[in-house]
Formats: sequence, C-alpha cells, structure tokens
Amino acid sequence: MKILVGMSGGVDSSVVAAMLKRQGHNVIGVTMSIWNKDTKFSGNIHADSCFSPHEEQDIDTAKQICKSLDIPYYVLDCSKRYQQMVLDNFKSEYKAGRTPNPCVICNSYIKFNALPDEAISQGIEFDKFATGHYSQIIYNEQTKRYAIKRGIDHTKDQSYFLYRLTQDQLSKVMMPLGELTKKQVRKMATEYGLAVSDKPDSQDFYSGDINDILQNEPQIGNFVTQDGRVLGQHQGIWNYTVGQRRGMGIAAERPLYVLGFNKNKNEVIVGFEEECERSGLIADNLCWSGVENIDNPFECEAKIRSSQQPVAVKVTLLENSQIQVDFYAKQKAIAPGQSVVLYKNDIILGGGIIKNSI
Repeated sequence: MKILVGMSGGVDSSVVAAMLKRQGHNVIGVTMSIWNKDTKFSGNIHADSCFSPHEEQDIDTAKQICKSLDIPYYVLDCSKRYQQMVLDNFKSEYKAGRTPNPCVICNSYIKFNALPDEAISQGIEFDKFATGHYSQIIYNEQTKRYAIKRGIDHTKDQSYFLYRLTQDQLSKVMMPLGELTKKQVRKMATEYGLAVSDKPDSQDFYSGDINDILQNEPQIGNFVTQDGRVLGQHQGIWNYTVGQRRGMGIAAERPLYVLGFNKNKNEVIVGFEEECERSGLIADNLCWSGVENIDNPFECEAKIRSSQQPVAVKVTLLENSQIQVDFYAKQKAIAPGQSVVLYKNDIILGGGIIKNSI
C-alpha cells in the first residue's frame, strides 16, 4: 500500500514512517510549510511550537529521517490556506472576545484537507494518509460510519482536536499510534535508530506573543467585577482568556480569575475562583462524527478542553442547530470559542463550538 505520512520532524511521525516501512508499505514522507516569512514577530519563539519561524529546522530533521529510512520526501506549501483558515479565524475570534482553538481548525482544514489535497495536486499518488496522532479510528459495521476513539494512552490522547474530521477524511486516514503509549513509541524510536528518539514533544500552537498574530493596537479598557466595580485597566480583551489567573496586575485579598468579557464596553470581567463555576453551556457549529442520529435528550461524557478527563453530562438538542450541555458536576473556565467534545465509551459522538456558559 502507498501511504503518505505527515512528518513534523518529531518522534511520533518519525516512528509512524519507520513502522509502516518495516511492515512493507510504500511510504512517502511529507511536511506542510505553514510559516509566512512576512510574519512580524517579537521575543523568543520556541522551535517546538507548531506555528514557528523555526519550521525549517523541523523540515530539515524530517528530511534527514526520510533519508535514513530511504523513502521519498516532499515539502508542500500550505501557508496561504493556513492564513485563510486558521490565522484569520484566530484573529476574528479573539477580537470578538472569544478564545479559539487553532489546533481544531488546523486539523479539520489543513492537516487532513489542504495537505493531502496539495499532495494530490503535485502528482503524489497514495492510498492512505497516516499521522502520528495518539487516537484511534474505528469503523462500525452496523452504522457504516467511521468514528474516532481515544488513544489508549489517555495522557497523550489527541482525539479532542480531531472531532471535526468528516467521514470522507476518516475513511482515508491511519493513526498507528492510537494503540501505543508514548513510552512505547520512544522505545521503538530508539530500536529503529531514529535520531529524534529523545526529542521533546511539541508545545502549543504558538509560543510567542499572540499580538504578533493579531496585530492589534492597544485598546485600554477596565477590569470589572460582576457587579460593575472597576478594579484596574487592561490593554485589550484579546490578551485574556476565561479562567486566566495571572497577568492582570490587580491587587486583591485572593487570586482573581477572568470570568468573561463585555465586548461592547471593552471590559474584562473578573472574580474569585468559586465564581468561575458553571453548570452548563450552549454550543453551535455542531459536527456529528460517530453517530448520524441521536436521541433527545441523551447522556454521555464531555470534554471542554483537551487536557481534561471526560465528565458526565446530559445533552439536549435545541433549535437553530444548537445543543445545551448540562454538567452533573459544575465546571470551571468554560470559554466561548473553545470546543465541547462528546464521548460515549471513549468514542467521539460529535461536538461543537461553545457559544456561552449557563
């Protein structure tokens, strides 16, 4: 089988390429270039972030890995699509007082869409597209649907970021690491003689100042309590996210947290930890994956951030293609713009973008 492997220059994708080559497949390595060289940035940006001016280092590493495995390697320019689909969305969401998740958008529109499409347009032939994600893809013979299942290594599971993948995308994808732990993968990298066996894991989408991307001029506004008391001033609501505790510079008897925003008044609403708790949320921009039809209401588990363990919820379908998610135990820092992902027995049912907490 001809398998195109998305190579990041890290240990996970390198092991996938080596593993598939040893299994006798015809493996082709490919890396997407997403950094626009005209991007203005300041300060120190780590080379191990996804969007980075140091991507040439990762490209060089991936090239050397492919050379050692004796497989062809290509670099495909996806920077324009990345700008349009990921960065423009990132800017507009922050300016609207929401907290976007660029990794969710990138996976849906770039890694599993623009990248393989660009490979096809360049005449690269392949049967499957493989990545180093710690998630599993399963197929239900009864429903005739593909679904994403959490990786067995729950500390590395990346299913949360993949919930928006379509049935067509899932039918063409392989994720060989879903049944392995990170420890096993690093051991395999050593056994394969890969130079990246001890390379640190990649970090956030961007490790620099987000104003490098937003390009916003300071817009002075107030920090206020829920009852309207002014506690200080900020330089722009886009510098803060719901649940944030540090970086506000406000003196108080206890630590203050960002509770939300009043965009019309350019206010950042703050309060104490117990004020962060919410019993539910409303989500729209829904995407159903593991199921085609669902009961109303229904019970399952949900995650409102990637690092969270799924928690019990009741989901109710609303009008205008929205859902209400009620938590049996109150949750902190429910951030509009982030995703809520619904699970049943570790399998993703679907998810959506958080509109507001309730």
